[in-house]
Amino acid sequence: MNTQTLTPVLPASARIADSGHLEVGGCDMVDLARRFGTPAYVMDVAEMRSRARRFNDALAASGLEGTIKFASKACPIVAVAELFAGMGLGCDVTSGGELRIALRGGFAPETILFHGNAKSDEEIHEAVSGGVGLIAVDNAAEVERISAEAVKAGRTQELLLRLTPGVEGDTIAAISTGQADSKFGVSLEDAPAVIEAVAAADGLELVGLHVHIGSQLGDTGALARAAEVVAQFGSFPIVNLGGGLGVAYRSGDPDGDIEEFVAGAAAAAKANFGDGIRLMLEPGRALVATAGVTLYSVESVKRNVSNWVAVDGGISDNLRPLAYGAPYEALVADRPGAEATLECKVAGKHCESGDVIVREAVLPDPVPGDTIAVPVTGAYGHSMSSNYNGALRPPVIFVENGEATEVVRRETWDDLLARELGGQGRA
Repeated sequence: MNTQTLTPVLPASARIADSGHLEVGGCDMVDLARRFGTPAYVMDVAEMRSRARRFNDALAASGLEGTIKFASKACPIVAVAELFAGMGLGCDVTSGGELRIALRGGFAPETILFHGNAKSDEEIHEAVSGGVGLIAVDNAAEVERISAEAVKAGRTQELLLRLTPGVEGDTIAAISTGQADSKFGVSLEDAPAVIEAVAAADGLELVGLHVHIGSQLGDTGALARAAEVVAQFGSFPIVNLGGGLGVAYRSGDPDGDIEEFVAGAAAAAKANFGDGIRLMLEPGRALVATAGVTLYSVESVKRNVSNWVAVDGGISDNLRPLAYGAPYEALVADRPGAEATLECKVAGKHCESGDVIVREAVLPDPVPGDTIAVPVTGAYGHSMSSNYNGALRPPVIFVENGEATEVVRRETWDDLLARELGGQGRA
């Protein structure tokens, strides 16, 4: 097997096979594209398992009791839930849909934390009646609503209080959540009144404080500042410092270190809450992003000032470049070891000028029919996918030890039309 180094950020299992094709998880990506069609999300099981193990081991090494809870919004798939539940992680959900996925994937209700800044009555009912372990209170109005459901269910519902600490992480505005003017959490000024309301309510117990600064964080400096700010609100058994550890999307980008992140969070928790505190962390992207590789087929190549390589997917399967200006790299899976000389843009097929997946790609003379691989798409690709322009959402394929398993099937035209009520033969 060819062990030539591959430049883009890829799962640890990535190799150039004897065929000259890109291989991930022991599976030939060109063959996979032919077998399952494109676009397709490929996810390396060993990569996800390795990163989950590193989070667990780092928490154990910190000397604190606690839990790693998978932020399922990053990749809400039953098979992913099964993998992480089997490794002893808990789960963080933000909707009734994510709750159902988590439960079907094997997370016990008591290991689930229910988040959300706009929880519906139905979602609160489902969480409380279903025995969800923790609910993060996001605003004062939720206290009475959760209390009513807890009394109805005849149980005590444990809560975390999500606070808005006025601490900003070093990230872009669209994924920053800890600033004072945020849609998430209770302000520092309102926190004492909410704590009193919980204490006075029936069926509720406040067991901890919660903060989340944002995503794509490079270090734990902001977490430490946030922990110091919220420690003023008293001693509780649990502190949840959120997630947000960043990952490298391109070669040369800074890559968040799992062990340093957990150790830094644990140090902040100990310094502000004592050695007996139970620490929760909520990684999402850092567990699944690097496991993902999206496969596309080249449909056309042309030059309009820039060289444009158009593929059969785009913002319907990866919204992040348009939404955040998120940068990615690409390679031609048919010949990843070939010299790359063509500076180009990898564009999607959709009717938006902003539908550009990779703005600064360098590829080895791509031609129609080639398979393009875009790494680091395991987070927020599938979960933010859509039917824009009538696109069918792609399948998700797990690869491990040379075996490929479709865990989410590709949508069909029947799926696309299944909810339509018009066009039933009327003239």
